[in-house]
Amino acid sequence: MKLLKYFLSAILIVTAIWSCTDEDFGSLDFLSTAAAPANVDALFNVTQDNTGTVTITPNAEGAVSFDIFYGDNTALPSNVKQGKSIVHVYKEGIYTVKIVAIGITGLKTEMTHNLVVSFKAPQNLVVVIKNDLAVSKKVNVTATADFAMLFDVYFGEAGNDEPVSANNGGTASYIYQEAGTYTIRVVSKSAAIQTTEYTEEFVVTAILQPLTSAPSQPARNASDVISIYSSKYNDVAGTNYFPDWGQGGQGSSWAEFNLNGDKMLQYINLSYQGIALADGVSVDVSGMEFLHMDVWTADVARIETSLISLSNGEKPVWSTLTADKWTSINIPISAFTSQGLTVADIFQLKFVGDPWADGTVFIDNIYFYKAPTGNPVAGALPINFEDPFALSSFDGGAISVVANPDTNGNSSANVAKLIKNAGQPWAGSKITVDTPFDITESITVTAKVWSPRAGLKLLMKFEDSAPWPATKATAEITATTTVANAWETLTYTITGVNASLEYSNLVLIMDNGTQGDGSSNYTIYVDDISVASFLDFEPNFALSSFDGGAISVIANPDTNGNSSAKVAQLIKNAGQPWAGSKITTDIPFELTESIIISAKVWSPRAGLKLLMKFEDTAPWPATKATAEITATTTVANAWETLTFTITGVDASLEYYNLVLIMDNGTQGDGSSNYTIYIDDIAKF
Repeated sequence: MKLLKYFLSAILIVTAIWSCTDEDFGSLDFLSTAAAPANVDALFNVTQDNTGTVTITPNAEGAVSFDIFYGDNTALPSNVKQGKSIVHVYKEGIYTVKIVAIGITGLKTEMTHNLVVSFKAPQNLVVVIKNDLAVSKKVNVTATADFAMLFDVYFGEAGNDEPVSANNGGTASYIYQEAGTYTIRVVSKSAAIQTTEYTEEFVVTAILQPLTSAPSQPARNASDVISIYSSKYNDVAGTNYFPDWGQGGQGSSWAEFNLNGDKMLQYINLSYQGIALADGVSVDVSGMEFLHMDVWTADVARIETSLISLSNGEKPVWSTLTADKWTSINIPISAFTSQGLTVADIFQLKFVGDPWADGTVFIDNIYFYKAPTGNPVAGALPINFEDPFALSSFDGGAISVVANPDTNGNSSANVAKLIKNAGQPWAGSKITVDTPFDITESITVTAKVWSPRAGLKLLMKFEDSAPWPATKATAEITATTTVANAWETLTYTITGVNASLEYSNLVLIMDNGTQGDGSSNYTIYVDDISVASFLDFEPNFALSSFDGGAISVIANPDTNGNSSAKVAQLIKNAGQPWAGSKITTDIPFELTESIIISAKVWSPRAGLKLLMKFEDTAPWPATKATAEITATTTVANAWETLTFTITGVDASLEYYNLVLIMDNGTQGDGSSNYTIYIDDIAKF
């Protein structure tokens, strides 16, 4: 990935809200490709008073309304909007209720539910309580009883007296704040006044899982890597990461674990599991030198990794794992070929746990690679020192790549070590790239820095390759450390960039103007030199909304997990189901054919869907847009990072608008349930 090609300058907020009709809205192409509603369901609640009064609350993805066929003698169905409920009175009996979910284009999906309305108290109550295999401290409760319609579960955590309800035979789930023993009470309900209860003392367990992401991976030329599973590179298409191979029936399981927006493979109770390329697909790794993967575990001592060839079977290599830490594994391809394996037609990988079927591993960054053909930086950020780079020093400075001396706060395996010896007061170091950094007039760069003292000043600038005194450089920007003996992130806003020059050097000078002495007091570590977010809402941007959306810049309401002073607030009011907002720039976004965008999002609920796309400025119907990509929140009332892989970008167009739509296809109501906050929209 190239260095971010531009950084947006501050522009004034548009004070007048731009409103648009269906015709004005940039693109309604999604109407022609919209799918029918999915995951249609309904919750049935009943009053315990022998009246048969039932409240029906339907729900579905992509639905705007529902037709409810009650299954009794009612002649016509009732229509209910998404998010609303309807009340119906039944006589005692068994009914087949049909729920028809209707999408924005009229496409329909239906489901049926056998509804039991009984004035007898529930009998033969059977309750099953289990810890969830994939989500830490999550408990799933299933309850079934004769004559019952639904059940409520009181999970017994202090400060939360509200029950979770589910239909009879369904599952109610809850995530605890802490592991421990809790009194779980299940109340099974029919239409009778009397209910039936079950109580159990249950031990809630925490799933031991990584708290930090796997180490950042280096920039590599496409010809130097074959990626199987990694957000850093382009993975082999059509890969099945969970073929199972019959292990699910023996207690093994799997999930794609999401750590604050960073996804990784999770193999649970690992006997053996694996990865299978698409049918008819194999990869020739004979030109590669290593198989890399990062593994985190709390309870697996070793992992066996096998490459499986189409022509001559499989060969294993065992790797020892370190508990409670990421283990970066680099297996030489020769470790497989020396066993007689042909590696020109690899179509599967297999993982085996030791102990067998009694531990969980998290695996990320699975790829084959070889030594870089040329400088792997090639003008790209982040620079993370996992591979060698062109490094040099001047006038008493010293730079080298070393093992990370402090993984608390930075899990990278390798970092740059900078020393300022007793030379010139301007002694420093350079990182030189083969392809010039592609930077524009103003850009913000961040770097992780470990300093022995607070108050150390670290200067950064970009230089061309001309020898001194003809060297041309950007402005020299200095950031100051605020903590000692710990990692922190420093920020540099680089200005004075001459776009006609080619900058091939990134220069770092410690305490410019002061002579060093080569001691630990003048020794620092640097890592993850990266472009900062290109939309962070600290300056003002041109904001507008359409068809019921609303956007504004406000003070950050929750600095836990995001320390930004300002964020964007998005509200979806009772307008059109596609109501949303736009962020417009005076310099077009420079997008490539396929690009990954990340955004920090605070949502009031898990499962909220946020759509993103880029548009040009042509009025509808001539508007051109990128693909519409939707990401789904996984936590409530907390910041998390969502990622959007935007594909099919027409590089000949100029995209000035970034469009965001919350729960596309569902009408909002302007409440807190349809209010989110967004920040730090950035390129990966």
